[in-house]
Amino acid sequence: MKTNEYKSWKNLSKLHLDSCKIGIKDLFNLDTNRAENFSIEWNNILFDYSKNSINSEIFNELILLAKESNLSQNIGNMCKGEKLNFTEKRAVLHTALRNSNSREYKFENNDINSDIQSVLEKMKVLVNSLNSQQIKGFSGKVIKNVVNIGIGGSDLGPRMVCEALTFYHQPNIKLHFISNVDPTDIQLILKKINPEETLFLIASKTFTTQETMANAETAKKWILDFYKDNDAVRYHFLALSTNYTACEKFGISKENIFEFWDWVGGRFSLWSSIGLSIAIQIGWENFLNLLKGANDLDEHFFNTEFETNIPVVLALIGIWNTNFLNTKSLAVIPYIQLLNLFPMYLQQLEMESNGKTINILGEKIDYNTSGVLFGSAGTNSQHSFFQLIHQGSEIIPVDFIAEVNSNYQNGEMNELLFANFLAQSDALAFGKTKEGVISENPNIEKDLINHKVFEGNRPSNSFLISKLNPENLGKLIAIYEHKVFVQGVIWQINSFDQWGVELGKQLAKNILPDIQNKNNSSNSNNKLLNWYKKNKVKS
Repeated sequence: MKTNEYKSWKNLSKLHLDSCKIGIKDLFNLDTNRAENFSIEWNNILFDYSKNSINSEIFNELILLAKESNLSQNIGNMCKGEKLNFTEKRAVLHTALRNSNSREYKFENNDINSDIQSVLEKMKVLVNSLNSQQIKGFSGKVIKNVVNIGIGGSDLGPRMVCEALTFYHQPNIKLHFISNVDPTDIQLILKKINPEETLFLIASKTFTTQETMANAETAKKWILDFYKDNDAVRYHFLALSTNYTACEKFGISKENIFEFWDWVGGRFSLWSSIGLSIAIQIGWENFLNLLKGANDLDEHFFNTEFETNIPVVLALIGIWNTNFLNTKSLAVIPYIQLLNLFPMYLQQLEMESNGKTINILGEKIDYNTSGVLFGSAGTNSQHSFFQLIHQGSEIIPVDFIAEVNSNYQNGEMNELLFANFLAQSDALAFGKTKEGVISENPNIEKDLINHKVFEGNRPSNSFLISKLNPENLGKLIAIYEHKVFVQGVIWQINSFDQWGVELGKQLAKNILPDIQNKNNSSNSNNKLLNWYKKNKVKS
C-alpha cells in the first residue's frame, strides 16, 4: 500500500482542512500549558515543537502514520544488517560505528563489533602519536599539518565537526580540508604548508572518486617534486578507504590504510575512519565522547515510544509541514557561530538522502519528499534572508538551535544572542496585527501600516542544548540522521542511494574528451564548449 493510501494519511488530509481555520497563536490561547505538552526534554537537550500548526488530534494521527508505515520493523531491520539500501544491495549500519559494545550488530551473520574496535584502536594509536609529535615525514621533520582530501560525506561531516568543536582543538596539529576539483582549492592550501611537515589523508570509499583522486594526484606530485623519491609517499599519505588494491597502487602502504565498510554510507561516515581528521583535531578522548553522544541518541531512538522520541517527532513534524501544509523548504538556523557549517552538512544529509521521486517498488510517487534545506548562523541570517521567512509569499519552516552555556563566555553578548533566538520563533509564530502596529505608533501613516504587519502562523522547532561539546554534538547529528531515516520509511523511498549524483559524474567523464579535443563540438553544449576552447589561454 502506498503511503498516501494509509488511513492515517487520509485522516491527516481532512484534519489539515480544519487546521487552516486556527493559527498557532490560537493554539497557545487554547492550551496555556502548550509549551510543556509539545516539547521533549532528554539528556541535556530540550526539543520544543510547540510553535507548529498541530494539535493533539493531528499529533496522534502522525504517530499512527509512523506505526502504519511499519517504522518499528524498519528500525529493527536496520539494526539486523538487512540490506535497506536495496538498489546497491548494501546494509545500513552506521549506528554500529558508535556502538559501545552494548548492542550486537551483525552483517551477513558475522559480528562486526570486533572489526570496528580494531580500526578504532588503529586510529587511536595514530591520533595519539600525531598529537604527541612522534610521527615524522620522509626527511625526519615532525608532522605539523594534516590535510584531508575528500568530497561529499568524506569532507562535509569532518569539516563541520572540526569547526564546531574549535574549542577542543589540539595544539600541535593544523588541519586543512580540500574538496573542490577547482585547482584553486588545493593550491591555496599548498601555499600555506611545508611538504616536510605535512600528512595527507585521502578519504574515498572506492579510491576512485574523480574529484578526490584528482586532488590526491596533485598532492602526490607536490610531494614528489620536493623529495624526488617515490618512497616519500609512504611517509606523507594515509588512505581512508575500502579499496586496498587501489591505495597500494597509489603508493600507500597497507599499514597506512584505515578501513571502513560497504555498509557505511558516505554521508553517514564521519563516525568511521573517515572521522580520522576529527579525532586528530580534537584528540582521542573527545572523539570517543562524540561517538558516545551519538550512541546515547541511538539508544533513545531505538527504545523510546514514538510520542516522546525526538527524531521520530521531528520527522513527523516535517512530514506534516511538507505533505499537508505544502511547504517546499526548511531553514536550519543555529544561534551558535561554530555550527555555521551545520546547515551545509544537513543539505547533503537530507536532500541527497530523500530527494527522490521513485518509491521502493520502483514507481513514481505523487506526493512531496525532501524540500530545499538552507541556513546559516543567527544572528547573521537575520540580516540576509529572514525578510523572506517573515513576510515572503512562501511559508518556510525553521529549526532553531541554541546552547545555554557557551565555551566563549561574554555574559551580555551571550544573553543578547539568546534573546534573538527566542524572539525569532515568537515573531514567526505570532506575527504582528494591524492593531498592534497602530498601538505601537498611533500616528503612523496609513500607507505604512500593511508594510509593518506580520501575518505570523509560520512554524518552527527549537533545540536547546546545554553546551556545544563533543557529546552533545554527537547527539544533535544523530537526531537528524534518524529523522532522515524515519521520513524515508514513511515516504517509502531508499534514503541511502544517490543515483542523481552518479549521473553528473558519468556525464563529466563523457564530456572531458570533448574539452580536450581541439575539434569543434556538436552536442547540446557546443556553444559553451567552443567558446571555452577559443578563449582558453595555453599553459
